[in-house]
Amino acid sequence: MSIEICYVIVGMLILFAIFDLIVGVTNDAVNFLNSSIGSKAAPFKIIMLIASVGILTGVTFSAGMMEVARKGIFHPELFTMPELLTIFLAVMITDILLLDLFNTYGLPTSTTVSIVFELLGSAVALSMIKLAAHTDSTLGLLDYINSTKAITIVFGILLSILVAFASGATVQFISRLIFTFNYKRRLKYYGALWGGVALTVITFFILIKGAKGATFMDPHMVTWIKSHSLLLMGCIFVTSAVILQVLISLFKINILKPIVLVGTFALAMAFAANDLVNFIGVPLAGLNAFKTALASSDPMNITMGALGGKVHTQTFIMLIAGAIMVITLWVSRKARTVTETEISLGQQDEGMERFESVWLSRRIVNLFYSLFTAVNVISPPVIGRVIAQRINPTPEDNHVGGKEKPSFDLLRASVNLMVASAVVSLATSLKLPLSTTYVTFMVAMGSSFSDQAWGRESAVYRVTGVLTVIGGWFMTAFIAFIASFIAGNIIYYFKMPGVVGLMVFVFFMIYRNKKRHEGNEKTKEEITIYHLEEVEDFQSSVSATFDHLALHLQGMRLSLGTAFDALFQEDLDALREHRRKVKQFQVRSNIIIANIFKVLRLLQRGDHKGSFNYYQIIRRLQKLNDGYRDTVIRSTRHVANRHKGLLPAQIKELTEIKTEFLYILEQVGIAFNKKDIVDCQHIAARFHYLRDLVDEYNANQIARIREESSKTRLSIMYYAISGNCVMMAKQTVKLLEIFNEALPSENGTNSCRNLHLD
Repeated sequence: MSIEICYVIVGMLILFAIFDLIVGVTNDAVNFLNSSIGSKAAPFKIIMLIASVGILTGVTFSAGMMEVARKGIFHPELFTMPELLTIFLAVMITDILLLDLFNTYGLPTSTTVSIVFELLGSAVALSMIKLAAHTDSTLGLLDYINSTKAITIVFGILLSILVAFASGATVQFISRLIFTFNYKRRLKYYGALWGGVALTVITFFILIKGAKGATFMDPHMVTWIKSHSLLLMGCIFVTSAVILQVLISLFKINILKPIVLVGTFALAMAFAANDLVNFIGVPLAGLNAFKTALASSDPMNITMGALGGKVHTQTFIMLIAGAIMVITLWVSRKARTVTETEISLGQQDEGMERFESVWLSRRIVNLFYSLFTAVNVISPPVIGRVIAQRINPTPEDNHVGGKEKPSFDLLRASVNLMVASAVVSLATSLKLPLSTTYVTFMVAMGSSFSDQAWGRESAVYRVTGVLTVIGGWFMTAFIAFIASFIAGNIIYYFKMPGVVGLMVFVFFMIYRNKKRHEGNEKTKEEITIYHLEEVEDFQSSVSATFDHLALHLQGMRLSLGTAFDALFQEDLDALREHRRKVKQFQVRSNIIIANIFKVLRLLQRGDHKGSFNYYQIIRRLQKLNDGYRDTVIRSTRHVANRHKGLLPAQIKELTEIKTEFLYILEQVGIAFNKKDIVDCQHIAARFHYLRDLVDEYNANQIARIREESSKTRLSIMYYAISGNCVMMAKQTVKLLEIFNEALPSENGTNSCRNLHLD
């Protein structure tokens, strides 16, 4: 490797530092935003502003952490400058690709684990190359790698998972016992003391324990703070408790809101102090190695033992990095995607679950259910009743003026931030690169578990989500090591062509992930339309429900129309595209049904007629979706298995059936959308015509079976599809009947009663 290539690599490292800051903060924003956003402690812009100030403050505390990238994983004195630049470039390429991939799918992963195993992978690659080139060397692979430090880091991260979950669950359980879900009244009496403890913990770990890593504090100030820790803690507690009590008594302020906002600032600060090394530590180490080598007489062969000592990082570099992180925090759409994952797994109420259940989650839920059952049996009943009264939410706790309620309350949000800030900041003060993602995620999961957010209706789905995220963490380590190992070999052996090839691959994957994320966001926005945010007025809610049904029928009509054509043409790609839409339609249907349940709660108990109509909507909608799913899946499987295609006569018949069925869907959708009853007798007549048509064509199919022109599988599919069209058309007309009952026309004509569809 020539000195010219080294110049190019250093420039690329600086450029990649910017990219890594962007993808890194996109993934790690989940760590400090979720609690405040999920509890709606303040308007979104206020939360973002506080987090931004926390980041800019925290970057000045991370100087001590920069040593990890230089000497934490390998021994720099055994490598030359070109070899270290190869290691560092392989790390940055892998890190950007890996984090961008996880961001695309909205999965929070650990930037710490990724950087540790990327350094390990590329360092092992270069070490093996050096060993192969110097067979007479007395050194072994473990002599190049700082295995003790690496093992300490890994075990520290794994231990933090258990500590974070247990701490979050324990503190949340105690807090809920004290305050219950109806916490506002109890805050008046001892909320100031609890808040004083919370603020003392946050302030102590962030400002006192983290102070020794700050670039702006001289050693004398750090020594004074350490020697007067108890005094400072006492002053902070007294001052905080007094201020909070004044806010409660005189200004009637919910003190949990300022506590959550202070915690958001603190955790953002801890994130920046602990994780900045993951984004710019490697490029800065490469720049230091390059400068050190250039100052020597033999820059290409001198070993980098100088990196083993302390290297001061200028504060202005930290602030520039912090500014890039803040800008990314405000503009990144992928950061919102990652944030939504943790909030959905910790929301207090059941709702639309992102993950399906798997056998392992069911086993875990069954195990804990059996464990809690056994504990209840051996515990005194009076203790169980007292605890249940204080930790179980009441129906009154679940209503917030009919509007969309927060995913969880402010008490849990404050516990999440307090515990996570303490654990992360303590690790920072000890210069341990523990994962802020692991800590904040597991604290949030521990508190939601303790809060019984994982109820019997949602536990298997939430546990599946947690297992998916944790599984992604292990995959992070594996992929980071392998990818960095491969990249290190490519750069070393192929030199500049290898670097160019890797750069092209990086930009291609980033572009591909961007398009994929945009597609996912578009699908999510389409589904968001179906959400009923406010359920206060019965008639407007009913109207909105039929608007959603109109959209649902329109989408189903378009999908079935193209799916039929794809079946006729045996277009497998088009059928597979609609096969992927089946789940989307089911999600939309489930949201509409959930909205109906919300509307049903507005109905008076004696309104049995209205309740029956809404039950009928659920029933008809489910059958409609069953028919759609069966038609699309059956068609896709038939073509995918390369069975014989439809006969020309069958295509002609199914085309007529499709036309009649889609016409009914279209007319009913128009009625729902315009809130105007169409000629129901005309729609019923078209349905009867469709049914007679299917009966006639089924008779033709019997003749084809006797002639053996239509094989068994083809006949089964033909009957299933034609039968589904009749069934779905019937359910659609039944929905029109319910619409007529719920929103009659002004002149009261065009009644859809007694249509005799059976």
